[in-house]
Amino acid sequence: MNINELALSFGNGEAIFGTLAASGMQMNDLAQQLGHACFLFLGINFVWGLYCVILSWRRTSQLRFRSHQDQEEFLNELLPKLKSGAFEEATEMCEAKSLRALPRLVLAVIANRRIGYDGLREQVGELIQRDLMGPLEQKLGWVATTIKTGPLLGLFGTVLSMIAAFGRIGTGEKVAPHMIAFDISIALICTALGLATAIPFSYLLASLNIRSRELMEGVGTGMTHVLGCFRPSKNKVAANAR
Repeated sequence: MNINELALSFGNGEAIFGTLAASGMQMNDLAQQLGHACFLFLGINFVWGLYCVILSWRRTSQLRFRSHQDQEEFLNELLPKLKSGAFEEATEMCEAKSLRALPRLVLAVIANRRIGYDGLREQVGELIQRDLMGPLEQKLGWVATTIKTGPLLGLFGTVLSMIAAFGRIGTGEKVAPHMIAFDISIALICTALGLATAIPFSYLLASLNIRSRELMEGVGTGMTHVLGCFRPSKNKVAANAR
């Protein structure tokens, strides 16, 4: 290898190292920008989860009676009307409380009472799953996703910020220790924010699940009594069998 080839190889090596150093700086800058963007994603995740919690809480509050005693009073007044065939009075009574889940289902039962007991049971089951629990379970699913996503976003932001902090040291430049400590503290704050999202939302989700379960138990108990008014009597069944 002559002198010219050696000089050319050395020049190419410097160019390669310069390119790698420049790309390293670009990667560090990209990691730092993405780490800062994670704060925005954490904020969006928190706001969306809070929005779903508020909607779910209002939904359960609207659909269920305030207490078990209120539902018992409603049923004690409604069931005699259904057994006596006073469907118009029962309809007016349910329309006055149509925001509640149980009166809404009773209205559907009265409107379709001619399809028979078995048909009413199937229809009530479909209505509960489609109109009552479907939208509520969707919102609760988003709350659960918020709980899972918060720590992951926080960890992702921490890793990116740590890459940017240590990448600054790897450049060979003199970096003040307090600047490195500041970058690391920012990285750890990202993790803390993710955990601060997951912990309270876990309690809120547990509370919403309890409210949803109480709603379903109340509706199930009430509809059992209501559908019992449309069950064929034993005398009619025996007469049909003959």
